[in-house]
Amino acid sequence: MKDDTKLGSFLVAPQPDDPRLTETVTGVDENGAPAEISVVVERPLTLYLNAQEIVTMMTIGDHPDLLALGYLLNQNMLLPEDEVTGVDYDEDLSVVVVRTERKTNYEEKLKKRVLTSGCAQGTTFGSLMEAIETVELPKTEVRTSWLYRLQNAINTTPSIYLKAGAIHGCVLCEEDRPLVYMEDVGRHNAVDKIAGWMYREKVDPGTKIFYTTGRLTSEMVIKTVRMGIPTLISRSGFTAWGVDLARKAGLTLIGRMRGKRFVILAGKDRVVFDQNLSYVEDEAAKSRRKGSDED
Repeated sequence: MKDDTKLGSFLVAPQPDDPRLTETVTGVDENGAPAEISVVVERPLTLYLNAQEIVTMMTIGDHPDLLALGYLLNQNMLLPEDEVTGVDYDEDLSVVVVRTERKTNYEEKLKKRVLTSGCAQGTTFGSLMEAIETVELPKTEVRTSWLYRLQNAINTTPSIYLKAGAIHGCVLCEEDRPLVYMEDVGRHNAVDKIAGWMYREKVDPGTKIFYTTGRLTSEMVIKTVRMGIPTLISRSGFTAWGVDLARKAGLTLIGRMRGKRFVILAGKDRVVFDQNLSYVEDEAAKSRRKGSDED
């Protein structure tokens, strides 16, 4: 299987060498010897929609404009037809302001908050079921050969996760090509950055696949459905409500994807099983060989 998906082919790639996103901390290891490791930096970002304060998020601080746009889109506070007249970011004040031509007032909606299961305290406002009840996702196919190729490309891409850990990644893909790879301390932030990028670039979601390193929770399903993406995959597991919502929305939900294994719990009608598994290395076998090499 050829592999021509390199870092340079990403439209947006992780930034593990950006000095603003990680810092070096000194400690001691299991032997009591001095040790230095890279740790992820998190900082607050307060979001305003026009003159109204919406939320303060904990984030690594890259792409604040995309995070702001995507957050508002996924909360249904920014509508797809809205004209955004400006996105202003003040790094010193840790504030981002999204300005729209339409007058907005979400005082009542802000009173109804739901803390999600996302790390870094994800929050949603209003009815969680809005997207699930109204969307109709396209019936585009998903080939298992694409999934294995995506897995390999994503796992071997230089990232903050590989450098420092303690972070989630989300990747927007098309067939076997990863396009946009975002990371953040909360997976909900990484999702929102991709949603903001799609909105800004006017991307058609119907042919896309969404990959996340995090759990397949209700929040992840709802945001993927709201973005109009028909397939969501993860190396992690599921929650029961996430599975239930995916089935109601007609979303293809694939989890526990490690090595040659995965499980489909919703939308299996989209999946074409075209990969010869003899050519896919099992993760357990890879680990055993690595240990033997190290000995």
